[in-house]
Amino acid sequence: MGLPPLEFTDCYLDSPQFRERLKSHETELEKTNKFIKELIKDGKSLVAAHKTLSSAKRKFAGSLNEFKFRCIGDAETDDEICIARSLQEFAAVLGNLEDERMRMIENAGEVLITPLEKFRKEQIGAAKEVKKKYDKETEKYCSVLEKHMNLSSKKKEVHLHEADSQVDQMRQHFYEVSLEYVLKIHEVQERKMFEFVEPLLAFLQGLFTFYHHGYELAKDFSDFKTQLTISIQNTRDRFEGTRSEVEALMKKMKENPHEQQTFSPYTMEGYLYVQEKRHFGTSWVKHYCTYQRDTRQITIVPFDQKSGGKVGEEEVVFLKSCIRRKTDSIEKRFCFDVELVDRSTTITMQALSEEDRRLWMEAMDGREPVYNSNRDSQSEGSAQLDSTGFSIIRKCIQAVETRGINEQGLYRIVGVNSRVQKLLSILMDPKIATEADTEISTEWEIKTITSALKTYLRMLPGPLMTYQFQRSFIKAAKLESQESRIKEIHCLIHRLPEKNRQMLNMLMKHLANVAANHKQNLMTIANLGVVFGPTLLRPQEETVAAIMDIKFQNIVVEIIIENHEKMFSTVPEMPQTNSQLHLSRKRSTDSKPPSCSERPLTLFHTTHSAEKEDKRNSVNSSAESVSSSNANSSVSSSCVQRSNMNNLNSSDPDLEVIKVSRPNSLLPRRAKALYACKAEHDSELSFTAGTVFENVHPSQEPGWLEGMLNGKTGLIPENYVEFL
Repeated sequence: MGLPPLEFTDCYLDSPQFRERLKSHETELEKTNKFIKELIKDGKSLVAAHKTLSSAKRKFAGSLNEFKFRCIGDAETDDEICIARSLQEFAAVLGNLEDERMRMIENAGEVLITPLEKFRKEQIGAAKEVKKKYDKETEKYCSVLEKHMNLSSKKKEVHLHEADSQVDQMRQHFYEVSLEYVLKIHEVQERKMFEFVEPLLAFLQGLFTFYHHGYELAKDFSDFKTQLTISIQNTRDRFEGTRSEVEALMKKMKENPHEQQTFSPYTMEGYLYVQEKRHFGTSWVKHYCTYQRDTRQITIVPFDQKSGGKVGEEEVVFLKSCIRRKTDSIEKRFCFDVELVDRSTTITMQALSEEDRRLWMEAMDGREPVYNSNRDSQSEGSAQLDSTGFSIIRKCIQAVETRGINEQGLYRIVGVNSRVQKLLSILMDPKIATEADTEISTEWEIKTITSALKTYLRMLPGPLMTYQFQRSFIKAAKLESQESRIKEIHCLIHRLPEKNRQMLNMLMKHLANVAANHKQNLMTIANLGVVFGPTLLRPQEETVAAIMDIKFQNIVVEIIIENHEKMFSTVPEMPQTNSQLHLSRKRSTDSKPPSCSERPLTLFHTTHSAEKEDKRNSVNSSAESVSSSNANSSVSSSCVQRSNMNNLNSSDPDLEVIKVSRPNSLLPRRAKALYACKAEHDSELSFTAGTVFENVHPSQEPGWLEGMLNGKTGLIPENYVEFL
């Protein structure tokens, strides 16, 4: 029910009904006044709450911006970089949103609080002032009227006329005030319909602008959000893939802690207790010690694991000799004495166990023989990169592409192990392997065939992409730009042995075909990288760090699959002459062995002077043949086979290296000859830099050769001999 209207004519009558209607309007104005006061109070509280919220969000954004992810390993994948950058992106979005909120808060006082306070004071306040005046005039008029009504009729006519005139004036003034009051009430009642609601609308518009800004931010953020979601999923998948391997490695370490040793630049390292003489006697202080056999350098660092920090400064000394300490000569067990080059006194050290002492004694050339465990832990299987191996892989690929290219989960779903082994035994049968036209029977499931292919690659003595270049491929995957990664991997592929590169080419071409049908088989390039990365680039040492690098192995395989045509059909840019580049890349298309100029540098060993003369004559005659014929002709008869390495003996006084001559077109910019002597154990060979070796191609020079020049010596594992 609305308010009754106030008529101006009612002001003259001033009836009880008029007064009742006037009172209802006054009550409504009072309610409006109280409501506006409460609204202003709530508005100020809302603004304060927004300020508090904005401050909390800015603090939250600041914390996100300051935190930096540190991933395991010396480089990050693109997914890890995206995830690490996400916190700064979150902080930027929150900061941008809070900037808009602060603009809204600053405008709230101007568009909401101030107009409401102005309306309450100027309009409702003015109406109250007019009401006071109206009430005062009403009381005054009523008093004068009552007094006038009480005048006696016996008074003089003049006095009566004056009294009548005075009452008329008072009545007229009262009517004027009454009219003004009614007008003001109508005005306020009408004004509140827009002057009261309009500030609220403006405030809501500010809120809408703030929320719309958030919507625009969300739209701009959607691309990064999609990329981040994919990166998070990829990282989760890699975690699930590597977790089982890390747990398996941990289990191996628990079962055989001494057999699972990691590759280290030190011959031996670990904790030892060193006897130190004090004023009050002797004490045994725990140190972390490292020893390098080639330099005979011992590094001693006092370290307390309980406090987690160094106790003293690092000390470097050089070993002169190591002698076992007899048990009955000292109260402590597992002790040995170390004599140093620059000290006259002997240092007594205590190992952690009898086995630990034996290892230290072996490493320091004590009474026990030299110990070194750099052998490859991968047992050599019967699989080889020979005609049989190529035949097996080719048959598996043909079977997959013929009848299983669209099978879902291709290469990811594994076959039954017993059937996989049975299929491999059939394929590796020399009789079947020689039959090139024989196809794999349709009775074998596709998952069995794919598992056989992967198993055969894992059975190779070394990974298809070789231990030698494994770290180089990983480093290439860690480069910042995709272009530099592709370029470096391209170069590394062309440094692989010829058969390895041929096999890799055949496999990558096949995997590209598999990825081309990913809509049917669900095997994208990324999925194939996850499957084949650990197989083609397995590390020589099984460590946690190696497992963390699996993600980069996957990236290498992904890049090769994506760019397989360029990788294998084009020659990478290398700092070589055209003749050298042509010669180092030229390979026979048939199964003939590579010529001597294409083979790696081979060490020579002779036991009798007559044999030396025969070999020298043979090499010289072969060199003359090479000079007069094509550079790519076969001179394999002049090359000593790698099997001669097994005849090396460090005690042989007739040991020597034969000097080989080759055409001038093969002259390198750097090359060295090596004198070889066999160590006491077959697990390692010792090499010393010697005279210049002529005409050794730079592409065949081992990566470790430069570090052994200028009279330096070093130890390398036996499996590196094949690269000499």
